[in-house]
Amino acid sequence: MAGKGRRRFGSVRKLRSGRYQARYLGSDGLMRNAPETFAKPRDAEKWLTLTESQMIKGEWSPPEGAEITVREYGHRWIADRKLAPRTRELYGDLFRLYVDPHLGKLELGSVQPATIRSWRSTLLATRCREPQAVKAYTLLRAIFNTAVKDDEILSKNPCRIRGYDTYHTPERPTATVDQVHALAAVMPKRFSAFILVAAFSGLRWGELAALRRCDVDLDARTVKVHRKLAALRTGLEFGPPKTVAGIRSVALPGVATDALKDHFAAGYVPDDPEALIFTGDKGALLRSGNFRRTTRWAESTRAAGLGDDFHFHDLRHTGNTLAAAAGASTKELMTRLGQSSMRAALGYQHAASERDREIADAMDKRIRRQRRKAGSTGTPMARKIEKS
Repeated sequence: MAGKGRRRFGSVRKLRSGRYQARYLGSDGLMRNAPETFAKPRDAEKWLTLTESQMIKGEWSPPEGAEITVREYGHRWIADRKLAPRTRELYGDLFRLYVDPHLGKLELGSVQPATIRSWRSTLLATRCREPQAVKAYTLLRAIFNTAVKDDEILSKNPCRIRGYDTYHTPERPTATVDQVHALAAVMPKRFSAFILVAAFSGLRWGELAALRRCDVDLDARTVKVHRKLAALRTGLEFGPPKTVAGIRSVALPGVATDALKDHFAAGYVPDDPEALIFTGDKGALLRSGNFRRTTRWAESTRAAGLGDDFHFHDLRHTGNTLAAAAGASTKELMTRLGQSSMRAALGYQHAASERDREIADAMDKRIRRQRRKAGSTGTPMARKIEKS
């Protein structure tokens, strides 16, 4: 405004809401917003004048909560969140290994973007790999977001540095239809269907390991996913999917339901609706380590032409690719694979159910067509193992 000089202490700005915000530099060297906004600019000016007077008299102190340490606030944040047990363990590990040793003793209000840059550089200079550094940064950003938006003890989030929340992920291999069948062929018989259903349904390991007879409708060719099996430090534990999007009904290609029918007929699953479909040799819960040993995973993937670096989770890529080739839209793929936000999944999951059956049918035709064209299973080594 003409005729008025700039304030010597603090500043006032108009917000989109039409109200006014007072901002000032505290005696601790941190920029802060007033704890409330004002209807008129002169009210904000009066508040700044009062705050300046408190500083001059030595009566000012940082807003309550800013003095709490990163360690104390971080532990409280993890404890208060409604998290899946496995997610709680992962967050706890990230905080304990990568955040607390470097930032734990600092007051929450003293952490600045420069602090975050130095912390990340230190992590990467040690044994911390970039993916872990990104996960630790993302966790810390979420913690500070709560301090800013929910608890309102900070005015800004120091974790606002471009590029720190991403890293380059090497492209994972995608098994062809023939390679999937070759891998299923060299598995112990009780795990053949496990491989085929994993590849052509897109279900995750934990979702497959938690499936029961009552979750599968062979006539409708669908499987209901509403729980998973998670490996915790305390042992294996059943629980709900991480998000609402993970709770879904997935239409299966005929190839997958045929494999399940054979699996049931072979007597691997007791005639009980609550019986688990996929278990170890003696009916025990599936553990990834035992599965790898029992199936001689590395040897089997080599025999199927997939190499040593093929992970079980990579089988999901085959189902994803086939569904996309069959005409599934991005939203339909996200629904099928349980990879959407809660709001989006709830909005279109029901509408996509009929389309999901069409996708599965198209996938089945594509799978069978590719198998007929190939006329044989996998590599020469795989065919030799299959015959033996």
